[in-house]
Amino acid sequence: SKEICDPAIGGEIIMCPLCDRECEYWRLNTTCASSEYSHLFDNVATLFFAIFMGIWVTLFLEFWKRRQARLKYEWDLVDFEEEQQQLQLRPEYEAKCTQKKKNPVTQEMEPYLPITSQAVRFCISGTTVLFWVSLIIASMIAVIVYRLAVYAAFASLMENTQTLQPISGLLTPQLATSVTASCLNFVIIMILNFFYERIAIWITDMEIPRTHMEYENRLTMKMFLFQFVNYYSSCFYVAFFKGKFAGYPGAYTYMFNRWRNEECDPAGCLIELTTQLTIVMAGKQIWGNIQEAIVPWICNWWGRRKARNNPENLYSRWEQDHDLQTFGALGLFYEYLEMVIQFGFITLFVASFPLAPLLALMNNILEIRVDSWKLTTQYRRPVAAKAHSIGVWQEILNGMAILSVVTNAFIVAFTSDMIPRLVYYYAYSENEDMPMSGYINNSLSVFQISDFPDRNKPKENPESFVMCRYRDYRYPPDHEKKYSHTMQFWHILAAKLAFIIIMEHVVFIVKFFVAWMIPDVPADVKAKIKREKYLTQKILHEYELEKLKERLCRGDKQATEKEFIATEGRMELSRAM
Repeated sequence: SKEICDPAIGGEIIMCPLCDRECEYWRLNTTCASSEYSHLFDNVATLFFAIFMGIWVTLFLEFWKRRQARLKYEWDLVDFEEEQQQLQLRPEYEAKCTQKKKNPVTQEMEPYLPITSQAVRFCISGTTVLFWVSLIIASMIAVIVYRLAVYAAFASLMENTQTLQPISGLLTPQLATSVTASCLNFVIIMILNFFYERIAIWITDMEIPRTHMEYENRLTMKMFLFQFVNYYSSCFYVAFFKGKFAGYPGAYTYMFNRWRNEECDPAGCLIELTTQLTIVMAGKQIWGNIQEAIVPWICNWWGRRKARNNPENLYSRWEQDHDLQTFGALGLFYEYLEMVIQFGFITLFVASFPLAPLLALMNNILEIRVDSWKLTTQYRRPVAAKAHSIGVWQEILNGMAILSVVTNAFIVAFTSDMIPRLVYYYAYSENEDMPMSGYINNSLSVFQISDFPDRNKPKENPESFVMCRYRDYRYPPDHEKKYSHTMQFWHILAAKLAFIIIMEHVVFIVKFFVAWMIPDVPADVKAKIKREKYLTQKILHEYELEKLKERLCRGDKQATEKEFIATEGRMELSRAM
């Protein structure tokens, strides 16, 4: 960033235009501010933080399992089996299924859904989910087209508008495009969420799940799949695709043969990924708190208007409570979903935005208070239900923890500028006193302006530049391998792939070792459970012996037979327990 900001270095480097025809040549030091901001996150410390977060995720999940085991014991749910719930049919299932067959477990006749009907319903459900996921991808492509289309407009506007000159160093065309596109993307995400929540419930109802557990699991997977693609697709684009397929001057690649693909800032794409994450994550948290607090309050206020004219004795306390909002069977479902999506933000992309965990902590401190106020003042008392664990959410969290190691390794390797800097430091630097001096000049290739085709050539070249620079590792125009990739490009690519493999293996080994070292159930809880089972068996055994003694004292001739039966019963009981 010092070289970029230096007028003698960055100020003398003329960069190729970032869009066709309308954009002009520009000096590298105009991106001074964004390169300095990028250095806040794009440094070696971020790598160690990403590795730490990969291990922290495992610690978090393992300690949650221990906490869950303790809660399970304290609430007397150790012997509560969710398999019992699988025998309890949903009323909707019994009402809609007219055919009956014998249940092999209960040996009773019960309704069932024919396999052909199930197949048709699953096909319709799967097609609907795929359609909505495709709609998300289409909306993401629309946002990309927006980014490509408005960049030239922002560039010409900021150049020709005098009022924007004082902030032109801070608000570059790249940053303006990134911020507006992120805001537009957030609005589209919220709109799609609003409609899909209702569609997901409708298609899950249409499948007619047999039990409540099946219903919740199916709805959970549909909602999570959709929201995963909805919230994270734009971040994946900026992290792994933007600037990777831009081509080079004279041979740019185009989307739909019309819009030129985006290039990354000379300081890297990491600052744009940070902007995208900040807007989407912070916007989601603010909007979520507004939805959870203000919307129920407005609904209750509107509902109380009709009772204002009634005296207190005609509008009793229980009637007022009954008019509050209903928490509903899916009330906790949305709370879980919100936390899991937030968990993804702070694990999948933490290498690009290390402040994400701090934002999540601040949000959760606020959300605890908002939820407590909401549940105690704006909703009827929820109906309690037993649960053995957090169910399928545990598997989702485990899956995201594993995926986070892969995404962070790829972000550090391909999105940040750390690996190219290290390769230059150890292999290509010529200054022993200042090993990083000359890095910027080394990372920018040279293009001869006369080689521009008419489609790409800027309308004006007032300073009659002959050469311009672009971000890539290619041979200069006077080389026999003109504009082909240099050997340094392949060295950097090999270093990136090697880094990904090493980082993933190191973190995965540590993760699995930590998971193996930490038992899922605390030792004191395990001992208490064993103690309770032992006392139960002891009491039953002593009771049987007492009964047997009484019979022997009375001279019961069948005592031997009773003893055998009691012993056999105790054996069966011990085996069952």
